[in-house]
Amino acid sequence: MTSTAIPGVQLHIRGKVQGVGFRPYVWQLAQQANLKGDVCNTGNGVVVRIAGSEGDFVERLYAQCPPLAAIHSVERSEIVWDDAPQDFIIVQSQQCAMDTQIVPDAATCPACLEEITTPGNRRYRYPFTNCTHCGPRLTIIKAMPYDRAWTVMAAFPLCPDCEREYRNPLDRRFHAQPLACPVCGPQIFWQQGEETVHRDDALATAVAALRRGEIVAIKGLGGMHLAVDARSDSAVMRLRERKQRPAKPLAVMLADDAGLPEAARALLHTPAAPVVLVEAKTVSGLSRHIAPDLSEVGVMLPANPLQHLLLQAFGAPLVMTSGNLNGRPPAITNQQAREELADIADGWLLHNRDINQRMDDSVVRQSGEVMRRARGYVPDAITLPPGFEALPPLLAMGADLKNTFCLLRGNSAVLSQHLGDLTEERVPEQWRLALKIMRDLYDFTPTRIVVDAHPAYISSQMGYEMNASPEVVLHHHAHAAACLAEHLWPLDGGPVIALTLDGIGYGANDQLWGGECLLVDYAHCERVGGLPAVALPGGDLAARQPWRNLLAQWLAFVPEWQTYPEASILTSHPWEVVARAITRQLNAPLASSTGRLFDAVACALGLAPDRQSYEGEAACRLEALALQATTTAHPVTMPFSDNTLDMATFWHQWLNWQAPAAERAYAFHDALAHGFADMARHHARQRGINTIVLSGGVLHNRLLKARFAHHLADVDVRFPMQLPAGDGAVSFGQAVVAAARWLRNQP
Repeated sequence: MTSTAIPGVQLHIRGKVQGVGFRPYVWQLAQQANLKGDVCNTGNGVVVRIAGSEGDFVERLYAQCPPLAAIHSVERSEIVWDDAPQDFIIVQSQQCAMDTQIVPDAATCPACLEEITTPGNRRYRYPFTNCTHCGPRLTIIKAMPYDRAWTVMAAFPLCPDCEREYRNPLDRRFHAQPLACPVCGPQIFWQQGEETVHRDDALATAVAALRRGEIVAIKGLGGMHLAVDARSDSAVMRLRERKQRPAKPLAVMLADDAGLPEAARALLHTPAAPVVLVEAKTVSGLSRHIAPDLSEVGVMLPANPLQHLLLQAFGAPLVMTSGNLNGRPPAITNQQAREELADIADGWLLHNRDINQRMDDSVVRQSGEVMRRARGYVPDAITLPPGFEALPPLLAMGADLKNTFCLLRGNSAVLSQHLGDLTEERVPEQWRLALKIMRDLYDFTPTRIVVDAHPAYISSQMGYEMNASPEVVLHHHAHAAACLAEHLWPLDGGPVIALTLDGIGYGANDQLWGGECLLVDYAHCERVGGLPAVALPGGDLAARQPWRNLLAQWLAFVPEWQTYPEASILTSHPWEVVARAITRQLNAPLASSTGRLFDAVACALGLAPDRQSYEGEAACRLEALALQATTTAHPVTMPFSDNTLDMATFWHQWLNWQAPAAERAYAFHDALAHGFADMARHHARQRGINTIVLSGGVLHNRLLKARFAHHLADVDVRFPMQLPAGDGAVSFGQAVVAAARWLRNQP
């Protein structure tokens, strides 16, 4: 080292630059350019110091980024070196306030896959092979900066060979924190009854059990899966019976992508490796019980080495569904798996690496529309639209179903992984753990808490526990704002018309909304029209028993309903008792719910079960049937009058139109989209607005979305794409609404 002070340059690099091989990448570029200096991880990103001039270093930095890295900014400043090194070196990480991005877990890269399938390689058939281009990240992190000592891998000291790889900047495993090999790393084992089998024998035993039609619990990166032979009707039905999941679709893991559409293959091979929804007819040989009565099936490819080895050995598709008891989140520890899945699984393929945080599989349509955002996408930061800058830290609590929370600070937001239904046992516990980890990782202390307007929401109640006076955002305002922010609509971009369609949410003046036409900007929300409010007989019970919604619709809009053939669907239920409760307004609150309207129409067509076994079951069946329609011409309308869709006209036309069930299902979708489109266009033109945003869980319906696009082809339409249309993005919407209000109040 020299003691001569010389001028130099410091580059502060922010983005996804930790845990992705970024420091050795910087080191290699510096070596090629004969630069002297150092590079270091900090809580704020990566800091590069260069003695003298950097030349074209920054341009080359952007041009050749590692696969999982993303540079969002490079801040340059001039420095004076008192102890400039005679070479370019990598120095130990520094701990400080966190302001960089954590990389999501990434699917096995081609280089690692080649190693585990090449005889003679020291990682041949090793289920925990990874490098800086792939492997676990968020699921193993305990603290930042992202170094091995702050991950669950601290329990596995490196052997000499792995230590050499870890210390060599020319190796792709340089500072790969999950680095492991068969000598020093985690191991798999099989348990069934009193039997315990280890390593390769464990995998072989699990495969043999699957071939016998047994149910196998498999520990993955972020939780447990339950696996069975996806070709076997008996195996799939046994899983459904034991898991008490009679109809909800099951995801399938394929050994390869043969026969799938190009768009689906592209998504399956991304580092996120999500479950991709494809047309069921494109996947052959599956049990008919995988996705009963639906037009889509969720497929995935192996995302980690253990899954690759399992599929290679089994040689056929496997159901790979979440390893949980009905009504509980997936287990994440070996003990939980053995206890909670004891009445479901026949055997357990486990390992001894801890899961620090639950992470479900992400679900994406082959169009790229994100349905559930979790593994592979979280915790990627979301850049806020123009005008959202220098924001103080706030925490948005989200909704109770499909819950996520959102951390917002500066000009970006981090949306948590999908955490599910907060009313289910142990989900609030996992929610609190996930929040603690995120807050610790980002050194995040919120100064403001934001909650949904619904006072009975568990998420809202938890928010009030944190802050006696949290900020409140209407549910459907959050839906609309999330879509606006995803599309980077500027803070000063002015108002838009929003159509927000879902099951139910708290609206203005304590009303229950679910089918609304709104005038919104980030800070304000005004209802200008929508569906008429109809009784929810039995309150929450109406969401589970579709026939109740059909009765409420017909009592409100079809006086002669008992004269129609479809009436037999209702007369087999205790409709008179429920009708009296509706008349007397006993436990029958009014709601303008699109979701409950779907239930009613599905019930009228005989598609709805007496009791739904999963949210949206009847609506999904209705969409699948409508997609089978052979003609699109129909006489059914849903006109709007006095800013309300005319349901009496709809039901009269629909019930009196004699047509096949598929055509009637299609007509409902088209009439609903046409009616709402006309209403939205009317209000947009009145106010000189040309942009209409659509959101809410009902917008996950492919046919309805397509009909909206058709009927609104003459205006600027924005649909959710990278964030879920449903409640999974509500926390993000809450956060940007609260941020906009704060900014509007600044001097």
